[in-house]
Amino acid sequence: MNWFSNILLVWIVAPTLLAVIVYQLESFEPAHLPVDQFDRHPVFVPSRNPNVLRGAEKVFAGKMMGPEDIAYDAESRIIYTGCVDGWIKRLRLDDLSVENWVNSAGRPLGVVLGRDKQLIVADANRGLLRLNQNGEVELLTNEAEGLKFKLTDGVDVADDETGVIYFTDASFKYGLKDYIWDVLEGRPNGRLLSYDPCTKQTKVLLNDLYFANGVSLSHDQTFLVFCETLMRRCRKYVIEGEKKGIVEEFIDIDGFPDNIRYDKNEGVYWIGLASEVTFTWDLAQRYPFIRKIFAIIQKYIGLPHMWRNGGILAVDKDGKAVTHYSDSGLSLVTAGLKIEDHLYFGSLHRDHFLRLNVTHYPAVAAA
Repeated sequence: MNWFSNILLVWIVAPTLLAVIVYQLESFEPAHLPVDQFDRHPVFVPSRNPNVLRGAEKVFAGKMMGPEDIAYDAESRIIYTGCVDGWIKRLRLDDLSVENWVNSAGRPLGVVLGRDKQLIVADANRGLLRLNQNGEVELLTNEAEGLKFKLTDGVDVADDETGVIYFTDASFKYGLKDYIWDVLEGRPNGRLLSYDPCTKQTKVLLNDLYFANGVSLSHDQTFLVFCETLMRRCRKYVIEGEKKGIVEEFIDIDGFPDNIRYDKNEGVYWIGLASEVTFTWDLAQRYPFIRKIFAIIQKYIGLPHMWRNGGILAVDKDGKAVTHYSDSGLSLVTAGLKIEDHLYFGSLHRDHFLRLNVTHYPAVAAA
């Protein structure tokens, strides 16, 4: 039986021993997430379209990479979006042409049109930027309370004369290229912030957020809705009235939310969902040792693609889910916006926008 013992040693015992040694020597130590908050309120969505790819078309294909967010000027019928190569593109719906408008010299993520059609940009690498219609770039802020931004992410701007800008720094510890390490670490490295263009003052509104992502002003401009990707939720931060400064629940989500934008025409918030909560990710979030194993795999060979069934969730002003557009073949959807009859899907890795005619391919009542 010596031959059998030798085979057992080589193929089973030795690799197991090696894995244990590598695990023990790895210094990366994930934290415990507050997983008791994951199962509070199961989300029911009244209507769904779970087969988006059957009806969606690819627009502006091959002319951009990673169009992460969407800002739309209805007057000129131009979409603004930021891409991996730093270019902020202007996409004309009239002829589907694409213009390389301004290069931020960074990685533009969140985009929103402010007063006088100035484009406000959350640039992951550079900070909060403002671009006028001549294409001139101004750095507004890149730090708060002595701490530099590492991953400036979502952004929105007040409609009133103050034009206060609200934005997120998803992580003060990890940059965009290392965002997976923030996900695996599971610590609250994110912040919600504001910038006042009149006083040029940057304020930290909230610390200790779990990958602070998209942010949107409410329909009445009295509160913010911000997404915490790792906690699978969006919460409210009150900015006006007796409850000013208070954080309240808005919606728990069966997925990982990215950008959020309030749509005045539809009366809903559009939330990009990077992925559903898969069995694997649920286990990883609940058990730090699994995330440590993932970290070792990421460090030496790279994690396999584990995101699936991404899409866009429509939520009403009271935080109730309305409609879900998704597909098992979609992942890392970052943003959504309805323009006329079409729903546009932002992305971290595609070279186009997906566009779905929701009149021809509507969501239907869920069983």
